[in-house]
Amino acid sequence: MSKLEISLGQFSEAGVKPANEDAIGLHLPDEPLLTDKGMVAVIADGMSGAADGAKASNVCVNNFLTDYYSTPDSWSVKTSALKILSALNSWLYSQGHSAYGSSSGLVSTLSALVLKSSSAHIFHVGDTRIFLLRDGDLQTITREHRTHTGGRDFLTRAMGIELALEVDHQVIAVRPGDTFLMTTDGVHEWIPDRDIKKILMDQADDLMGACRSLTQLARRNNSNDNLTAQAFTVHTLPVQDEESYYHELTALPFPPLLEPGHRLDGYRVIREIHAAKRTQVYLVVDESTGLQRIMKTPSPSFSDDPLFIDLFLHEEWIGRRLNSPHIMKVMEPDRPRQCLYYIAEYIEGQTLRQWMDDNPQPTLQKFRELIGEIATGLRAFQRMEMIHQDLKPENIMVTSDGTIKIIDFGSAKVAGLSEIDTPVDKNVLLGTERYTAPEYLRGGTGDSRADIFSLGVIAYEMVTGKLPFGTVLTPRNLNQVSYQSAIPLNTELPVWMDGALAKAVSIDQKLRYESLSEFLHDLSQPNKSFNVTQPLLQRNPVAFWRGTAILLGVALLLSLATR
Repeated sequence: MSKLEISLGQFSEAGVKPANEDAIGLHLPDEPLLTDKGMVAVIADGMSGAADGAKASNVCVNNFLTDYYSTPDSWSVKTSALKILSALNSWLYSQGHSAYGSSSGLVSTLSALVLKSSSAHIFHVGDTRIFLLRDGDLQTITREHRTHTGGRDFLTRAMGIELALEVDHQVIAVRPGDTFLMTTDGVHEWIPDRDIKKILMDQADDLMGACRSLTQLARRNNSNDNLTAQAFTVHTLPVQDEESYYHELTALPFPPLLEPGHRLDGYRVIREIHAAKRTQVYLVVDESTGLQRIMKTPSPSFSDDPLFIDLFLHEEWIGRRLNSPHIMKVMEPDRPRQCLYYIAEYIEGQTLRQWMDDNPQPTLQKFRELIGEIATGLRAFQRMEMIHQDLKPENIMVTSDGTIKIIDFGSAKVAGLSEIDTPVDKNVLLGTERYTAPEYLRGGTGDSRADIFSLGVIAYEMVTGKLPFGTVLTPRNLNQVSYQSAIPLNTELPVWMDGALAKAVSIDQKLRYESLSEFLHDLSQPNKSFNVTQPLLQRNPVAFWRGTAILLGVALLLSLATR
């Protein structure tokens, strides 16, 4: 397995100005942060007309470098960076107004590069620049946000100048040998690109010297601004070969099948709760505390399947990062493990499937309550930028006191993990076909609306006992099926609630709810757009034919009476 290796150069000085209002920074963290979050390089240029440009640029660089590594490792680079930049911008804007009484109090440009796995994520506001030197070709990969008016240049975008912030974002595939150069306008405005390229190539083995040479050349060319350059060359990328990846996955052996009374790492097995093809679930007692727990173990028959092992470890990783009263709590390991398993809270109750079998037509109040609690659990996934992808009644528990808990998340998609290259192909169709969103059946990717589809199917099934399209969706029948109104199956259901169910399970994800709160709102309060009067035959065919029979009977009696 190879690791990220770079060489680095930096240089910054005030130039002809009395103070240096530029700032630069680069952080190459240790593992596991390097794999989970990547390396970060930042450059900022405090606006010369601002009351305190130096403070603005230093806040931008220092806070981005520290705050980025404080964001959840389940978040994507884009989500992490944009949330930080938005918060930074709001702080600069408010502090600039309160301290200096002006929108130009604390203003700075900013360009940031996050190198994660084999991709460079670029974030840019203003007129600092990022160059890429690849195979002898130098290209500028950022665009300047400024305009020329009345013989002067003005920034059109900057950190802290307006409350609303627009950030340029792009992702570039990185190759070994790539050199990235970050400069402020005091450098790149005073040196032709051909000279920049020549200096970088001539001093490829001394990037510190190259950065110093660039600033000195800009000064000789009469630059009237601060002078800052930062460069790094990527020598090797973090690439994991199959052998090392499999070795890492199999660091812990699979446990044997366990029986009541068996002991493992201080846990005593009480009984087996559930056994499936891939996993076993046991009720155990932690002998150090006396507390009952769940132990989930992988099936020994999958000990040579890297994808399966990865997904099993993935489930524990996810569970330890989720915090919600409506999600099963996975425990942090508190002791060395002899083999592969994880420990979770013990939940007394029944699956939602069993509850639905026992309660075929729940009251609308109870229905809304349970769907609302499932949605609350899903929101915890969304906050961590995760998609469950396998929501179904069998993966949801109803506790003895009636509380909902989502108990299985081995199929969840994590935005931050998806950005890390591995030798195992994880693009496999997961989930259960009765509840799988149509976009997955078409071979596409899903977002949070895929979980809303699954929740919509569960909701429909809960109040009708049937599926919303009358059959299981398949790639072949997606263009042939249509939503079947729930009202003929449950006459207590209002038309507007049926409309909410129909929107939640729309085959076209663009027509589906974008947020769980919208769906819950429309299940609780009439949405006028759904309150369309349907023909009685569609709303209640039994009542329609009963009424028709009565009318025909009355007509027949009247006909006989008039003879």
